[in-house]
Amino acid sequence: MALPLEEYAIVGDTHTAAVVGSDGSVDWLCIPRFDSPACFARLLGTDANGYWSLSPDAEVQRTSRRYRGPTLVLETDLETADGAVRLIDFMPVRTDWPRLVRIVEGLAGSVPMHSVFSARFDYGKTRPWVTNDGVVIVQAGPQALKLRSDVSFEGEGPDVEAHFTVDAGERMGFVLTAYPSWEHPPEVIDAFVAAEETEAWWSEWSGRSTYDGPWADAVQRSLITLKALTYAPTGGIVAAATTSLPEWLGGVRNWDYRYCWLRDAALSLDALMAAGYLDEAVSWRDWLMRAVAGDPEDLQIMYGIAGERWLDERELEWLDGYEGSAPVRVGNAAAEQLQLDVYGELIDAIYRARELGMPSAPQAVDIAFKMAAWLRDNWQQPDDGIWEIRGPRKQFVHSKVMAWVAVDRMERIAQSMGMEVPRLVIMRNEIHEEVCAKGFDAERNTFTQYYGSERLDA
Repeated sequence: MALPLEEYAIVGDTHTAAVVGSDGSVDWLCIPRFDSPACFARLLGTDANGYWSLSPDAEVQRTSRRYRGPTLVLETDLETADGAVRLIDFMPVRTDWPRLVRIVEGLAGSVPMHSVFSARFDYGKTRPWVTNDGVVIVQAGPQALKLRSDVSFEGEGPDVEAHFTVDAGERMGFVLTAYPSWEHPPEVIDAFVAAEETEAWWSEWSGRSTYDGPWADAVQRSLITLKALTYAPTGGIVAAATTSLPEWLGGVRNWDYRYCWLRDAALSLDALMAAGYLDEAVSWRDWLMRAVAGDPEDLQIMYGIAGERWLDERELEWLDGYEGSAPVRVGNAAAEQLQLDVYGELIDAIYRARELGMPSAPQAVDIAFKMAAWLRDNWQQPDDGIWEIRGPRKQFVHSKVMAWVAVDRMERIAQSMGMEVPRLVIMRNEIHEEVCAKGFDAERNTFTQYYGSERLDA
């Protein structure tokens, strides 16, 4: 059974991420990429859809959790009547194979523990073939998992479980490795060495932040989250590590956010640059340039993590959804929507990158000019809007304002290059006049969601 969403936290390796509950259960994991099919999917279904629990085999009286300093190493303390243990969960920043490492550390007394390893491939649909000769190997089709631990798991599948006791000062490690089923299982790594290396890696990365202002801890945690949601090989940043968590319980607006939105790209780029992470910002900018390359008319609002354009949407009818909020979807049909605001966010990001001294990319300016030229003939079109409403297109005010931003920033870029572009000035003024005339409710002194609407944009 899934926990309340606030009881979950993520750990990641800049390729993918696992969702870990405060009860010690991994209820979501896609491997090897964020958008790969999940091998643990209980978050969106039931026990039958896969999970990996690790918890005291006794009533837990108190739970506390935290990330270890400015890292993505998660600590969960569980107290029972007989003692207390700490669960340490992390994914080593990947150098070879994707891995999830778990450590149980005795804090006080003597605590009986119970672990159930229940993998299901293809988003919880496929029951794997399991072998267990001291090391658990789980396979189905192209996917395979290897579980090596300091305790013995019993059973031949599809589930295996372990009962053991942890005394104060004792540590036990568990290493789960994913690999293609046609290859030999990877070599075992030391869980405790990996913990030290992972903590050091995140601490060094966090130490490079140049942010100096209020709410520094919250800002750094947000930056760590952006880094965790980055797919390192391409530089793309996904909007979320999960799919189909509902906007409201029982609702149907359950979308797959494991992709890269251009709007999010622009805002993430700004945040990374402002905090001094130029390497990440350059990688993200380069991902953007590759993803949007081509005719501006073919621009999508979102792409796959490597820049894929085909994100066909389908429903997974065997999953009940979080708290019964069906349907569960993978892929996202919103990739085919027209959202004029993304042109504004993109060109503004290119402008901001130049202002903040990012190494120049002539291709970025060329793309910006082509986008501005396309907007000249298309900014008056109705579109689908920022909220991805699936219905008739409308003249959304936010979209028009961001089209104005695109033209305004493009004119500033042109000026910085010694160019005079009067057509941009004319178009900027036209958009301003139309929005004020058609998108403003003078009686209520407010802008509206779209032309002629009484609704406000959030």
